[in-house]
Amino acid sequence: MTVSGETVAAPPAAERRRVTVRGVVQGVGFRPFVFTLAAELGLTGQVGNTGDGVVAEVEGAPVAVAAFCRRIGTDAPPLAVVESVTHTPLPAAGATGFRIAATSTGDRARTLIAPDTATCADCLAELTDPADRRYRHPFVTCTHCGPRFTIVTALPYDRATTTMAGFPMCARCAHEYADPADRRFHAQPIACHDCGPRLTLRRHPGTTDACADPVAAARRMLADGAVLAVKGLGGYHLACDASREDSVRLLRERKARGGKPFAVMARDLAAVDGLVHLSAAERDLLTGARRPIVLLRRRDAADRPPHAPHVADAVAPGSPDLGVMLPYTPLHHLLFGLPGDLPGPELLVMTSGNRGGELIVTDDADAFTTLAPLVDGWLTHDRPIHVPCDDSVVRMIDGAPVLLRRSRGYAPAALPLPVPVTPALAVGGDLKNVLCLGEGRRAWLSAHLGDMDDLATLTAADRATAHLADLTGVRPRHVVADRHPGYRSLGRARRAAGPDGVRRVQHHHAHIASAMAEHGLDGSRKVIGVAFDGTGYGDDGAIWGGEFLLADYDGYHRFAHLAHVPQPGGDAAVRHPYRMALAHLHAAGLPHDPDLPCVRACPPGQLPLLQRQLTLGLNCVPTSSMGRLFDAAASLTGLCHTAGYEAQAAVTLEAAASRAAEPAPREPPPGHTFTLRPTAAGALAADPAPLLAALAAGVRAGVPAGRLAARFHHAVTALVGRVCAAARDRHGPETVALTGGVFANRLLATECARTLRADGFTVLRHRLVPPGDGGLALGQLMVAARRGAPPAP
Repeated sequence: MTVSGETVAAPPAAERRRVTVRGVVQGVGFRPFVFTLAAELGLTGQVGNTGDGVVAEVEGAPVAVAAFCRRIGTDAPPLAVVESVTHTPLPAAGATGFRIAATSTGDRARTLIAPDTATCADCLAELTDPADRRYRHPFVTCTHCGPRFTIVTALPYDRATTTMAGFPMCARCAHEYADPADRRFHAQPIACHDCGPRLTLRRHPGTTDACADPVAAARRMLADGAVLAVKGLGGYHLACDASREDSVRLLRERKARGGKPFAVMARDLAAVDGLVHLSAAERDLLTGARRPIVLLRRRDAADRPPHAPHVADAVAPGSPDLGVMLPYTPLHHLLFGLPGDLPGPELLVMTSGNRGGELIVTDDADAFTTLAPLVDGWLTHDRPIHVPCDDSVVRMIDGAPVLLRRSRGYAPAALPLPVPVTPALAVGGDLKNVLCLGEGRRAWLSAHLGDMDDLATLTAADRATAHLADLTGVRPRHVVADRHPGYRSLGRARRAAGPDGVRRVQHHHAHIASAMAEHGLDGSRKVIGVAFDGTGYGDDGAIWGGEFLLADYDGYHRFAHLAHVPQPGGDAAVRHPYRMALAHLHAAGLPHDPDLPCVRACPPGQLPLLQRQLTLGLNCVPTSSMGRLFDAAASLTGLCHTAGYEAQAAVTLEAAASRAAEPAPREPPPGHTFTLRPTAAGALAADPAPLLAALAAGVRAGVPAGRLAARFHHAVTALVGRVCAAARDRHGPETVALTGGVFANRLLATECARTLRADGFTVLRHRLVPPGDGGLALGQLMVAARRGAPPAP
């Protein structure tokens, strides 16, 4: 180009590109972020939500377009999870300006909404600022926080496809929603006092309180000892003052809770500090955006500062741990009170709003009937909950967080898969049920559903399947279930299966595959899977649960297992650990002497009947369960004879061992060991007879129960190390997967991992999914739905 007789370079031609971003990119402020980024770089075009994610078309100088394509992934909003960014060239259109386009609804969904997240610092500042128009607004939120998964009804994510659709924005909220410079630009749950949901307080027997401030009235009721149902993000909580023994005992009695610990919600981190020991990682868990319940080691009375709030003994009787969470909604913060409010409780019991073992209640009409026998009132609101989502539970084990319940704050975040899978639904098991949808290299787990023992939970599972399928676009071609013929989840699978029928996966194989998948193993090499739990249907019809399997995704070989013993009376032995102690003594050839605690715990009239039952094998299913061995040890040492909730005996045994603080020796004391012997099937059987004899001798010698419990843990740890070393020597694998519900035990999991690492093993521990049955569906999916995998029998 010539200008005034001089030749100068022409400006570069404009470039246009279509940029597609996949991942968690809806409901997290991604379109406003793109709008702002394009304006900063001087680009024209548009951005919109589609079923595939967020799609932008940008036009401008090539250097600016290149910067846009790079920064759209690296500078994304805090709640976004960018899985991929792709871009393709388009002809330049000479467009002007940049706009947010209407949502496209024609594509099959291929993205996911973000999990619900805790109130951010900016919203919390508005909540507590008397000069702000959202001062004390119980539903303050923005693009960086608040409800997502529990209010979305369909994708693409827009206000019309959330439970906020019934709350038209006022003029001021509409202005913020449309302003690209505002933090609430396209924040779908946006609302204020004028146009948002409304709180109400209903007192028993169902009368609505016309008070001007329902939260203040609820706070007074709690301080006076009442039990309230409080509507949260994913369901109702049952709340009471955690410092009042009478209130906590009343709630425990009404809910038929037995001795199972309650979780508590603390006003702030300072209150938590006075109650428990906190590591830096545990602080991060408590204060992060997910806000799970964190199981924390309690301070001894002598170690508790004077300012620490009082916790009633009935909150967590006998437990060395306390489940603690911090407020994660504006309503929670208001319930504790703002400066100037009349003081209320510093610590609240916050437990799931349901009867024991049932699904968390989400529907208001259901809450007013189902929860009526449990509460003195309801603090509720008129925004519907579309998806039940209980609180997540996390425990630090061996220096890393382990999910014991994966739900609010984590669901429905996608999990990457190491190998592709065909579209499939895995229905999990019957306890702690979680379902899983998968396609390609991604899997999606539902929120925690609970135990599949009533119609409400089965119905909720069907709804959760349909909702997750709508959000992910996965249309299952296969349905996968556990092999147990009596599982209700198997019945669900059969109803959902098409012509292909149900693919069934052995329980402990699924546990091991779950651990392999979350660590990115492609299955080309076998691992040594140590699967310890309470119940899993075995290939021989027995109850398995103390398994050492050489496994990959295609199959497994049972290298070793805990020796089979009779489980008298089926589930009756689970509820009464003394029955398992007597069964193990019988199998070990040890007498039922009356000086042993488990013998004394057996009702006198029942003992001869039980002995006859064991001798003849009547109604005695054989079991290799490590969970049942923990039960037996808890009763034999006098710690727990009757279990009021799942794993109570094992939890009690771990707590006693932890309090004993006996350091882990290189080898257990003499006699505290297992005998390994070959079986007719070619596996090794680990016989605990020497260990049981040593524990019984320790009881008679007056050794404290906690010390015996610690020795039991050391013996199981030594067994794991010994068997894994033998498996490596014979077959070569150097990777061990520790899985199954028993490995929620912090003491055992930590000792086993350290022992195995010291012997040169690579140890796989669960991080992304629970070690128990809440992670089962992921493993089922990997075994049965891999592309090219043979159908599971």
